[in-house]
Amino acid sequence: QVQLEESGGGLVQTGGSLRLSCAATGRTFGKLGWFRQAPGKEREFVARILWSSGSTYFADSVKGRFTISRDNAKNTVYLQMNSLKPEDTAVYYCAAGFNPFSTVLIGGYDLWGQGTQVTVSS
Repeated sequence: QVQLEESGGGLVQTGGSLRLSCAATGRTFGKLGWFRQAPGKEREFVARILWSSGSTYFADSVKGRFTISRDNAKNTVYLQMNSLKPEDTAVYYCAAGFNPFSTVLIGGYDLWGQGTQVTVSS
């Protein structure tokens, strides 16, 4: 079965940290990305990692605060979130792109997880 499963969301205070996990099963992927959607807002790109090279890219809003990484043995991607702000509050989604040659940041995602809620309180 090919699927993505996000976990690690929760409630944290401003300035706190949280680590999200995305476990991928069923196959390998060219890239995995993190997106988020706050109530009443459109879904936005957060970060992406290329599976083979480990190359990463971050949205300006999280650059310097978030880190994306992978564990090849566990076929899992992590999003380490530090210095969290209330504006980081959203449902965070893991997304996988099957094409190993695609380096596009936003497009090219074929499979999405169910999402995990992150809430940052003042």
